[in-house]
Amino acid sequence: MEFFQVEENQLIFRYDGECLMLSPWGNNSLRVRSSMLSEIQEDNLALHLPENFSGDQVKIELVDERHATITNGKISAELFVQEWGNALQISYKNQKGQLLLREISNGGALARKARHFRSLPGGNFRLKVTFESDPEEKIYGMGQYQQEKLNLKGCNLELAHRNSQVSIPFYTSSLGYGFLWHKAAIGEVHFGANTTEWVAEECKQMDYWITAGDSPAEIQETYADCTGKTPMMPEYGLGFWQCKLRYYNEDQVLQVAREYKKRNIPLDVLVIDYYHWPRCGDWRFDPEYFPNPKDMVRQLQEMGIQTMVSVWPQVDWRSENFEEMKQQGLLVKQTAGVDAQMIFHGNNVFMDATNPRTREYVWQKCKENYADKGIRLFWLDEAEPEFTGYDFHMYRYCAGPVAEVGNIYPREYSRLFYEGQQSMGQKDVVNLVRCAWVGSQKYGALVWSGDIWSSYEDFRKQICAGIHMGLSGIPWWTTDIGGFHGGNVNDPDFVELLIRWFQFGTFCPVMRLHGLRMPGETIVNQAGEEREWTGADNEIWSYGQEAYEIMKKYIGIREKMRDYSRQLMKEAHEKGSPVMRALFYEFPEDKECWNIMDEYMYGPDLLVAPVCYEKKRERQVYLPANNLWVNATTGETYEGGKTYRVEAPLDVIPIFLKKDCQENLIYSI
Repeated sequence: MEFFQVEENQLIFRYDGECLMLSPWGNNSLRVRSSMLSEIQEDNLALHLPENFSGDQVKIELVDERHATITNGKISAELFVQEWGNALQISYKNQKGQLLLREISNGGALARKARHFRSLPGGNFRLKVTFESDPEEKIYGMGQYQQEKLNLKGCNLELAHRNSQVSIPFYTSSLGYGFLWHKAAIGEVHFGANTTEWVAEECKQMDYWITAGDSPAEIQETYADCTGKTPMMPEYGLGFWQCKLRYYNEDQVLQVAREYKKRNIPLDVLVIDYYHWPRCGDWRFDPEYFPNPKDMVRQLQEMGIQTMVSVWPQVDWRSENFEEMKQQGLLVKQTAGVDAQMIFHGNNVFMDATNPRTREYVWQKCKENYADKGIRLFWLDEAEPEFTGYDFHMYRYCAGPVAEVGNIYPREYSRLFYEGQQSMGQKDVVNLVRCAWVGSQKYGALVWSGDIWSSYEDFRKQICAGIHMGLSGIPWWTTDIGGFHGGNVNDPDFVELLIRWFQFGTFCPVMRLHGLRMPGETIVNQAGEEREWTGADNEIWSYGQEAYEIMKKYIGIREKMRDYSRQLMKEAHEKGSPVMRALFYEFPEDKECWNIMDEYMYGPDLLVAPVCYEKKRERQVYLPANNLWVNATTGETYEGGKTYRVEAPLDVIPIFLKKDCQENLIYSI
């Protein structure tokens, strides 16, 4: 019986309706696809072959009737056809012969299936793929989940997007490999102690990618080679961004900008939030509140400030564009019931970002009403998209059922604007977006962590989220400094939280102040209609003199770091390196670094230890081994490989510099 065959550097297994193919895909990497009762489909949803990959290191050996191997550089796959039921089991090893990952066996009489296809009406399958689990393994990445966990071993994760949840199914293992679940289907993954299970609720075939590397950096760079790299961050991404919910008219926008200039405080970007439009789906300024947007943008540019505007993918039934978009088939389709996919200031449906015709239509509206008026930065909110109830099986995109392809939506949303801006000749594209998927980075996506609560618990969760996002291939990431919900400007405890968060934000890839601050103010238009309200003032002078002086100080520190931050953005652009890095990314040989979840590296030389507990004026800091570290505040030198208790008065965030780091980082913090 002939189970294996070789075709053009690919190893193929066939048995009982299954066709499984292992292909070399980038340096030290394999792509694994399996289909049931059909041939393998060439569906490069997010993966592409790197231009510099030749495949010269690929070796395939048919050992005997039941054994075969394929080797690509540092990774090998060993295929074994088990005697009971002729079930195939695949093991992955590195160049030293060490086991990285292995599918479960069929268990003899248990008749388990490592790759289980269950037929669905219409011809698709529900797929479950199961691997053995090493209980000592540590797992990092997978996007952004709102939890205080760095090591994801033992976690159950939904493979779906929600407001503040970003599912990017790629992880780096402490065993020395990276794994991408190359499916955009709604599903789940269970990193159990006994098995790891991946589930796609609906799909046509199995598809995953695995790479071996001697360091987390090598794994990350190979992943970026195969999924895309971020553009070079423009200069205005390196400084301070001011935002609030919401500046609702031109006068507010210009007054805030002028006040920053008057106080001589550097401001790179000023953000105009949502409902500056008449109806969702109009994609234009409301002339009642923004009568001269082109002149407003010009004045801001003359002050050296870029303007960012919020865009939503919702289309209100009352929008001036709704009927045309519905007639042209440019909207997400609901499979049953009344087509109201989100209810907020009216009944809304979502434009279908997976449809090329929709992308062209929406961009032309945004070009005419924003870009042609000087807007170069867009805030792509609601990018999951935020279906009311998140009942994913109820909706269908041009690209297919949401259950099968739903997780690509935020990437295609970013793509809409990136390609539109490029068509105008804009090179320095960076757009703020609330969600992402594999490959979003190459479309200039700056992901922020969504509508999180203003609490210390949520603050701590963002540290983990930022580290995981960097390890998921998204170098550009940020938060609402101070959190989005629940911050009262008159509450001293919130002001202290805001200061601590502001310090953390200084050492994030992008530094952006935002939030819905209480108490708010009701807005009523000339027609007597209540519009979206505006929160309390959220500028750095809005919280008292002490807070003002501290926040002004940290904007100054951010300015001093421009040269260093620019170098980190260059590394992200050229190699796919995270800007915000887990300690183990820089110090993989130090075992303790794999356990630290409340410290991180801002680039290779600067260790950040946020104060993220209420009313604390000191904290413990672990410094990685085999290095000398300088306290940036005191100038004291510390030996690595130890934990220290460090003072942290309200105006200080503990920062440590590698002793041999660049001179331009040696300044007082």
